[in-house]
Amino acid sequence: MSSPCDPKHAPAGDVGAALMMVDSQLKTVHGGKTEVDPEQRALMDQFTASLGPREADAVLDGTCTLIYMFMKWLRMAHEDHDRDVIEYVVPNLVATMRMMPISVRPEVIPTMTGLVVAAGTGLSPNLWRMQYGYWTEEEMTPLEVTAFLLAEHINRITEDPDFAVRLIAEALPGPDEEPPARRDDTAS
Repeated sequence: MSSPCDPKHAPAGDVGAALMMVDSQLKTVHGGKTEVDPEQRALMDQFTASLGPREADAVLDGTCTLIYMFMKWLRMAHEDHDRDVIEYVVPNLVATMRMMPISVRPEVIPTMTGLVVAAGTGLSPNLWRMQYGYWTEEEMTPLEVTAFLLAEHINRITEDPDFAVRLIAEALPGPDEEPPARRDDTAS
């Protein structure tokens, strides 16, 4: 029986924009900076301000797609070593988020953990979250932080600071390619 949280029922969203945001944060961290370059921050602020409600939802869905894809890669990598991805990824993720009380308030850590566990077990993070109502403003930054931390985790495992972004970028259709057809046979 198919779950209502099966990824085939989830919109992919704007994965490119979500990936750009994660890549920007990764470059800031790996550039040895403690703060985002003011010019880069202004560009990101201009981009996010230009988003209407539909576009913002698409970026939100795209971020959840990133989380799903990162966890899928991590699950396969851990299974190759007979390890459980939940056991090895989630505690580190939670511990890191707990050290970031300004960006990730303690009360949203269980939700972000649930998203990662849902993705790690093959469920759509955004459909899992939507069971509990619409996203809150307090969850937006932690959602971005979650995608960033998973990307950073993948980069550390592979010892390649660009691996996670490249992994997703190579999976995205090029400008001349059609996106893959949805596997969902139900009408919207």
